[in-house]
Order: sequence, then C-alpha cells, then structure tokens
Amino acid sequence: MGKQRIAEVVRTGKVLVSDGAWGTFLHKKGLKPGECPELWCVTRPDDVSAIGKSYIDAGADMIETDSFGGSSFKLAHYGLAERAAEINEAAARVSRAAAGPDKWVIASIGPTGEMLVTEEVTEQELYDAFKVQAVALERGGADAVCIETMSDIGEAVLAIKAAKENTGLEVICTFTFDKTVRGDYRTMMGVSPTQAVQAAAEAGADIAGANCGNGIERMIEIVAEMRSANADIPLLVHANAGLPQNVDGKDVFPDSPEEMARLTPALIQAGANIVGGCCGTTPAHIKAIADAAHH
Repeated sequence: MGKQRIAEVVRTGKVLVSDGAWGTFLHKKGLKPGECPELWCVTRPDDVSAIGKSYIDAGADMIETDSFGGSSFKLAHYGLAERAAEINEAAARVSRAAAGPDKWVIASIGPTGEMLVTEEVTEQELYDAFKVQAVALERGGADAVCIETMSDIGEAVLAIKAAKENTGLEVICTFTFDKTVRGDYRTMMGVSPTQAVQAAAEAGADIAGANCGNGIERMIEIVAEMRSANADIPLLVHANAGLPQNVDGKDVFPDSPEEMARLTPALIQAGANIVGGCCGTTPAHIKAIADAAHH
C-alpha cells in the first residue's frame, strides 16, 4: 500500500472522516432477524459493497467492514465458527473494492460476547479468535482493524495484541461508555475513558477512541477526558445520531445530519482526530460531518 498510515496523517493536523451505520442498511436490503449479517460478505457481496460505496461517495476517508460479529465465538451462533477466516477475508475484500485504492479500510472487530471474568473463556482462546479475524482481514486487503464497542479492558488488550503481533495492520481501539448517575462515563464493565485510553495506548493501539452509546454531545465530554489523559494518541469517534427514543416500540435516533454537523467542530476541538457515525447515521449524516470537519 502506497498510502500513509492513518495516525501519521492526523498527526499533521488533518481531521479525517469515517463512515456511518451498516446494520440498518443490511436490514433495508433484506437481512432477516436471526440471519448472520457477516455471511452476506460471501453470499451477497454486491449489497454489502454498495453500503461502503455510499459512504465513500458521501465523503468518508475510510470505511469499515461487515465483520463486527466475525469472531468464531459470534459466528458459532449460526453454525459458522469454522468459516471465520473465509468470512473475514471476504468482508475486507468487499470493503476494499468499495473504498478504491486511495481510501482506507478499517476492518471491524467487535466483542466476542464471552466474559473473561466468569472464566467461561480463556485469554488464549480469545487471543486465538482475534488472531484468526485480524490475519484474514489483512489478507482481504484491510489497512487497519477497528476493535470497537469494547467494555472490558482485558478483552480489548487481547484483540490489540493479536492484531499487532500477527499482522502489519494499524490498530484502532474504541470503547462504549454510558453516562452514570454521578454524571461521569463508564463502560458496562466499569472502565472510565481515562482507563480505556491508557490501556489501549499501553497495549500498542495506534488510535483510540469511543463509539456507539452516545451522540456527539456526550462524546465531546468523553473525548475531552481521553485527551486530558493522553495528549498524543489520535482519537476516533463513531457517534450515534443522538440518544435513541422509543417510538412505537422502535428505537429512533433523533439527531439530524445538520445537528451532528453543528456539534462536529466542538468534538474536534475537544481532541477528536477522526469523526464518523454509529447507530442511526446515514450517508447524509457523514456528508454533513465531512463538510463541517473540512471547513
């Protein structure tokens, strides 16, 4: 790859834009409840590729892959554990084609759903599963892995190490935080933004950050805390389109593209170097964020 590494580019002061939600698009294209979204990379690659391309066309500098649940642990729910390498390689190849040669592919690795604390899984088993994913994603043409929606430092560190020790990929690691009654932020496992960014940096992540769980408004506070804990590491934010509201039994994300764009400069000022979207965001949101980020 002749491209520069993402962390090098943001260190020059350039703000980059990432992509938005994928899941909602897959459902619009006919993914049924109980169907494996990652298998579409093999069975319906054109539909998956079209999602990535819609974000590139909206102005994203990088896109993720349809591999969030691509660990052998998650794929086991569909009887597909043995196909983890094949599915992840296909996911990277599909996004690589959509991204073209000049944009980055930051391949998604989500939590396994297994708990280290309850000892239902060993560190070695987790490491091995993340290794299979990362190696296959690199083989398919990814530039980086985006280890995301993490809540447990132990699991995040194993994923970072598995990618770092077995591939040449750049490593991004983001955690998901909720606001507590005390007004601070913690992951489901009680990890603060400060602890998260310190652990990610120590484990060797090139880029840290936060995704999902919050709209940009709250992400500003999370990023400010991360930035005060680590002045140097690039930070990526994939924010939801606001906090979900239940309308007729459905989760609806209220923030319009204009609202997200309005808050983007404050997020960058707080210390974010890469801004994209998570739940509820569309190509229209990404285009608005890109316009705001590049002013």
